[in-house]
Amino acid sequence: MTVQPRLAGETGSWRASARSWYASGDALPFLLLAPSIVLMLAVIAYPMLTGFMYGFSTGTLLKPGKFVGLDNYLRLLQSPDFLHALWFSLLFAIFNVIGCYVLGLALALLMNQDVPFRGFFRVALLLPWIVPSIVSIVSWRWMMADQHALFNQIIGAFGGSPIYFLSDQNWAIAAVIVIKIWRSFPFMMLSLLAALQGIDRSLYEAAALDGASRWNQLRYVTMPQLRNISIVLCLLMTIWTVNDFDTPWLLTQGGPANATENLVLLAYRYTFGRNDVGLGSAVSFITLIILMALVVVMLRRQRER
Repeated sequence: MTVQPRLAGETGSWRASARSWYASGDALPFLLLAPSIVLMLAVIAYPMLTGFMYGFSTGTLLKPGKFVGLDNYLRLLQSPDFLHALWFSLLFAIFNVIGCYVLGLALALLMNQDVPFRGFFRVALLLPWIVPSIVSIVSWRWMMADQHALFNQIIGAFGGSPIYFLSDQNWAIAAVIVIKIWRSFPFMMLSLLAALQGIDRSLYEAAALDGASRWNQLRYVTMPQLRNISIVLCLLMTIWTVNDFDTPWLLTQGGPANATENLVLLAYRYTFGRNDVGLGSAVSFITLIILMALVVVMLRRQRER
């Protein structure tokens, strides 16, 4: 006899508090965010959860398979293709991040000076980043495709032998890395240039009064001021490099002999080449776990410093 009135009272109290919360205007931000949250759940969360479930099953693009637990992940850890793709992705990311940062920092320091035609060079150096990847990479491929390509004609004009950039495994790896650096350094340069322009000039004046050389000003003034933005830029560049599909695919399609096949290309080959959705999804989520672990470690080190 006493339960129903109490429940009715609690329900009425909850409704009254909900009405007052809505009337106070506190609900407006959540109502404005609701369409974006629903869109993100539909576009990001649902495909991610679906792909995560595919990683624990067999099946094709047209027919779902049965649940196999961790078999797909165990198969990958024993697969030479996966181990090579993991090694190449690591090599690809390390060289690209180092190359982009060194080149981008050098050009940012130069563009931060009062050099002739500075405005023109600032725009011209952004072209590798602005030009669509299909245009730039196919152009690079045309210049190094075979012994009659432009680069080999230049080498032959100086008496050298042709270099098969896209047929030799070592040269193909080097070509993919160099072209990725060429495509990515403008973003690093632009971001570092913006950070350089935000450094207080009085720090350099004080260092100069203390007798600091240009090198010491760079080492003890500029680099500490760029540390936080540099960590964020290197993290972003690592993520973009590991997830880069355009450069190796358009240049070599992962060849020769899968020498330039990274984890993204391997997931693509498993899913659409071999029609094995389970292995392709497993590769994708292993990549996600590796990148998430890297981000957590780097951000913790940044906070500690």
